[in-house]
Amino acid sequence: MIDNLAEQTILIVDDEARVRESVREVLSDEGYRVVDTADVTRVLDMIDEEKPGLILLDIWMPRADGIGLLKEIKTKEPELNVVMISGHGNIHTAVTATKFGAFDFLEKPLSLEGLLLTVRRALGGSNSADQSARGRNKKNSAKKAALTSTRAAATGRLKQKTLRHSVVTSGQGLHSGIKTGLVLHPLPPNSGIQFTGISADATVRAHLDNVFSTGYATSLRNKGISIATVEHLLSALHSYGVTNLLVKVQSEIPILDGSAIEFCRLIEDAGVQEQDEDCAEIIVDRTYRSGKPDGESISIEPAETFSVRYELRYPKPVGRQEYFYVHRGPESFKQEIAPARTFGFLRDIAQLEKMGLAAGGRLSNFILIDDERIVNTELRFPDELARHKILDIIGDFYLLGRPVRGAISAAMTGHSDNIALLREVKKGLAL
Repeated sequence: MIDNLAEQTILIVDDEARVRESVREVLSDEGYRVVDTADVTRVLDMIDEEKPGLILLDIWMPRADGIGLLKEIKTKEPELNVVMISGHGNIHTAVTATKFGAFDFLEKPLSLEGLLLTVRRALGGSNSADQSARGRNKKNSAKKAALTSTRAAATGRLKQKTLRHSVVTSGQGLHSGIKTGLVLHPLPPNSGIQFTGISADATVRAHLDNVFSTGYATSLRNKGISIATVEHLLSALHSYGVTNLLVKVQSEIPILDGSAIEFCRLIEDAGVQEQDEDCAEIIVDRTYRSGKPDGESISIEPAETFSVRYELRYPKPVGRQEYFYVHRGPESFKQEIAPARTFGFLRDIAQLEKMGLAAGGRLSNFILIDDERIVNTELRFPDELARHKILDIIGDFYLLGRPVRGAISAAMTGHSDNIALLREVKKGLAL
């Protein structure tokens, strides 16, 4: 039984008696007070009468528009959490529901574990850290996070962070080509960064142990869930110090414009919420290396800050690019690294297509290079390609599960090299 939540009332709104009965039994066994109805015209009155702390609302009901009812509920009771449920849902439906104020979205048939986890999050208030402050101090969020990181650097202890409220976006997977959405939900301390699908019955944690592919992107797998191309989102979360977050997505993180700048804007739109618990930085104790000194190589050594130096060498029209980045907080990442886009060579496109990759590649979401010139865009920086490689490294390094302090030097490396170095660090520090 859940002592501190036992008095919470949950209202179930669904036209299927079987669904209402089974959900009512499960939640009652957990100690919740449960009321239900199939009559959508009664819902607003029942909110006044029953004072629910949470509503489970079917999105598709005869003669009823679940999204329309959601809007009515949120107009009447803005702080009341509503979880949408549907047997015909997808990530786009979840994005739409979240945009209109839904706390979360669950797919029928409901998973017992997914249902209980979502109910606990909703009633625990993990998405309402400071809902009254949603519209205030967004510009100060990044500055405050940077200041906090600087002050804590001497001790190696940082405050855990999550988002103030849920945010959504949508786009296309670079390699799968699938049009997908992305929903970011706050999580309580010590949860970590977790990825899940619509059903939320299982999650895969953003951790080195769950990496299963590094071919042209970093992908994670656990308990049957696979999430591809996580590095751009993780780079933004790493740089903003977000340590606890639930990421709902359909198989691949959307590529957006090929950079991390939209993820920065999402984070700032939600606001970063500092939590009570601490998070220990991973402080590199000695030099770790992977690769060959005269070829592809990457290393990390002890330092007072987190920094990345990257050298890239290609034939013309790219030539040699090098950039040195010192992380001074979210603003430095947003200005120097986040806008740098992913890139590819025209000569490689046919091979990628044979491998079933780059199906979502568009002239608007990556830099295309042929033997003579950059085909489709103007570079945002003269060394944009090197900066994007740094972006990838920052994202991959967050797979250690905590912020890192050390100086990275790399040349001509990719995701496989990054992960190989991470494994050396994990082994050496016994993480």
